[in-house]
Amino acid sequence: MSNKPSKKKKVVVSTTSKDADRSPATARTRGSSTASTQRELTFNRDTYIWMGVGFALVLIGMMLMSGGHMPNADVWEEDIIYSFRRTVLAPIVILAGLVVEVYAIFKK
Repeated sequence: MSNKPSKKKKVVVSTTSKDADRSPATARTRGSSTASTQRELTFNRDTYIWMGVGFALVLIGMMLMSGGHMPNADVWEEDIIYSFRRTVLAPIVILAGLVVEVYAIFKK
């Protein structure tokens, strides 16, 4: 084996006279010259309102689940800890908030 460098083929690309006066950046984007320069947002105002409502429902559910304390530290009262508000109502409100969030994201 010899230590001679291998010869590489050179490729020459020519442009037409129409593209010759354009820079390479404008030559690539010539089809989008009629497109608007302003980008469209993924979500609109209504979507953000629905997302805010869903977030508020989740926060309300968390507040319903928390709070309250034992009137006496020496007495255990199951009615306070395992109340309807904490075990049933709060999880339903949180799940409703999550459903609203999913609706807001998938809403067209």
